[in-house]
Amino acid sequence: MTDRSTSAKKHPREVLLDAQAGGVHLPVCDHYSGVEVRMRKSLQLQAEMTEEFGACVFDVTLDCEDGAPVGGEADHAELVVALTLDAAPSARVGVRVHPVDHPSFQADITTIAGRAGARLTHIMIPKVESVADVEVAAVAVDAAGAIGLPLQVLLESPGAVHRAFDIAAHPRVQSMSFGLMDFVSAHGGAIPSQGLGVQGQFTHPLVVRAKLEIASACHAHGKVPSHSVITEFSDTEAMRLAARRASREFGFTRMWSIHPAQIRPILDALAPEASEIETASAIILAADAVDWAPISHAGQLHDRASYRFFWQLLQRAHDTGRPMPAEVRKYFQGH
Repeated sequence: MTDRSTSAKKHPREVLLDAQAGGVHLPVCDHYSGVEVRMRKSLQLQAEMTEEFGACVFDVTLDCEDGAPVGGEADHAELVVALTLDAAPSARVGVRVHPVDHPSFQADITTIAGRAGARLTHIMIPKVESVADVEVAAVAVDAAGAIGLPLQVLLESPGAVHRAFDIAAHPRVQSMSFGLMDFVSAHGGAIPSQGLGVQGQFTHPLVVRAKLEIASACHAHGKVPSHSVITEFSDTEAMRLAARRASREFGFTRMWSIHPAQIRPILDALAPEASEIETASAIILAADAVDWAPISHAGQLHDRASYRFFWQLLQRAHDTGRPMPAEVRKYFQGH
């Protein structure tokens, strides 16, 4: 008989996160900024909150598409490179470039991926319509020297949503985001302006269908669905409610922020409740103690299927800086 006290223990990730659970793991908040002073402040805030929470709780995506002034695209790309290279070694920095059919796309990729690709976590490609667009971006990024750099994509039209499952299946796609404003405007007035608001975007059937298609496509292929921005950044409660609905009702595990005031409400909304963390901790620790064999907890049977769920809940708790028992927090040290 093997003495478990001397045998090598496997980390829960090794035991539980198989192909069914997918392999992509990202912070729950993606913060966008495109103006120099805001980009600098975003990187500073990321460092401060990483120190506060003990984990990097949001990505910073530097924006070329909306951030670069017309005619100043090349200078903006140079600025993005400088900010990326000056960021802390532990910083998580991505860049949104121009769409693949924009005149500045190739220059963005050559400059940014070519010179700062090793420091980037991802490149966001907006206005993706098909798998062909993803392939164009992947080839360009690799040719610039950032071979294998993950791509995140933004779906903003009815046609793109229709092809969401095919796009999510592309091996370079790490995450898919929903572009609400462009999606609504693409309907030529068929979706009323209320479809852009905090309430309407969760009730209008066409918008609801688009969100569910994107979330389902991502989960089918082990990718991360990222919810669109909420423009009412001054209304903290509306922000928190929208983020919670996106997470609990629509299956999104990540959300955009466009203002620092939105980051903490997103973290709060996408974080598990304290009672959920308590239950998950007890089950995972008990399962680990018996080498992941089935257990009984509070009158219920649990096995690896439920262990996977509770481990992912604890991962989300860690990503959002929630308090956890010391025995559980040890799982995340050095990861």
